[in-house]
Amino acid sequence: MTGLADLGAPVDVDVVVVGAGLSGIGAAHRLRTALPHLRLEVLEARDDLGGTWSLFRYPGVRSDSDMFTLAYPFAPWREQEAIGSGAQILDYLRQTAAEHGITERVRLRHKVVGASFDTAAARWTLTVQTPEGRQERTCRFLHVCTGYYSYDDPHDAQVPGLADFSGDVVHPQFWPADLSYDGRRVVVVGSGATAITLVPALAQPGEDGQVAAQVTMLQRTPTWVGSIPSRDRFADRARWLLPAGPAHRLARTKNVLTGSALWAAMRAAPRLAGRVLTDRAARALGGDDAARDYVDAHLTPPYDPWDQRLCAAPDGDFFAALRSGRARIVTGTIERVVPEGVRLRTGEVVPADVLVTATGLRVQVAGGIEPQVDGIPVPLGEQLVWAGAMITGLPNFAFTVGYVNASWTLRSDLTARLVARVLSWMEDRGYAVAVPMEEREEPGMDRRPLMGLDAGYLRRAEGSLPDQGDRDPWRMRQSYLTDALAVRRLDLDRTLRGRRRSSLPERKLPW
Repeated sequence: MTGLADLGAPVDVDVVVVGAGLSGIGAAHRLRTALPHLRLEVLEARDDLGGTWSLFRYPGVRSDSDMFTLAYPFAPWREQEAIGSGAQILDYLRQTAAEHGITERVRLRHKVVGASFDTAAARWTLTVQTPEGRQERTCRFLHVCTGYYSYDDPHDAQVPGLADFSGDVVHPQFWPADLSYDGRRVVVVGSGATAITLVPALAQPGEDGQVAAQVTMLQRTPTWVGSIPSRDRFADRARWLLPAGPAHRLARTKNVLTGSALWAAMRAAPRLAGRVLTDRAARALGGDDAARDYVDAHLTPPYDPWDQRLCAAPDGDFFAALRSGRARIVTGTIERVVPEGVRLRTGEVVPADVLVTATGLRVQVAGGIEPQVDGIPVPLGEQLVWAGAMITGLPNFAFTVGYVNASWTLRSDLTARLVARVLSWMEDRGYAVAVPMEEREEPGMDRRPLMGLDAGYLRRAEGSLPDQGDRDPWRMRQSYLTDALAVRRLDLDRTLRGRRRSSLPERKLPW
């Protein structure tokens, strides 16, 4: 078998993984396990590994899905809680990276700001910003694991009048360690997963003893919210009966099956699903007529469940905060921020001492890298995704994107294993280059949005995200079970185009 390092011009390493978060650590492990001879390094822009879980430090930050599917299948989740806190998840990632030999391969404060593929040399040249200045690194294969949002620039909702506010303004993505909200009135603008997490955390004493006097979630449109248990009794019993590894895999399998079935049922009968969610919310708020009216006014969205992501409230903490009176929801449209709070179009002023703009993320593909092939830019928004992992027009390139209705890791681990399979396929056949077949080779195929949600952050990203197609291998379903089967059956010889070193052009040509 020809090694990947022998397939083209010399390179610094065989594979570069960009990003040392949940996806990058998992990808590095899968590559090291499947192809231990590869020279591999992980380039991380920040000064710590962990990705999202080392970036977000706002009160109550936690997973929004169970840890038996968010954790890796090869590294058991050992905490008692099935919904992990941000600190627990970061510890888990650090420990997993150390135990599996990934930590020493991570280059911190190495931000990839440019990537160009040379067809004749069959290699990527990366422009990397380091503490010593800009450097170039070369590799045979590039796997981008930077998530789907910008770490540096969150979405700016352009709330008018923010400069006039007399209190503190903070975005959850950059929560100040020294922010004081104890005994103050906090208004959280937004109704997504971050807001649903922040409201109960601010309304009860935190680890530092702070508790807000009043927390108001100010929303323009309601969000579907459902209670989930913070402990998994099935997993607890499995861990009592079995060793950690088998117990983790058993709990993971159970949660994949139940989660898939629940999502399918909700999509098949959305009106029934909506009634179930609103009935449970009303019961969680007291079950009387006042609770029902409150749910109708503030917790019944004008869209079906899973048209946008369903928010989770562990043990109903969000509803408990509302029921206690320490938190409330105000639904309305902001006219502008005034010194004493937020004025709505109705004329009502929501008083605030601290204003939290939980208004969403800014979607960013491939960490903001704008790849080129032989000096020609490849606009990602014009391409198609192959098997949820590679992109048309980009040779020897993979990226990771997760599910919108299930744990990110379910898809990222599937992608990592597929990338390892592609690299093995290249070595077996002596290919220096692998690129997905072009859309023109599948006549009559319709394009579809990649993520399949009507969420605001995805609407704002239209034109920058690659599309999916209406058939395999171009489809990326929101179903781990279906995707796992499709990836296993994927015929690389039919859907990838490979070239050996001897057949590469002598001069640079676009693909």
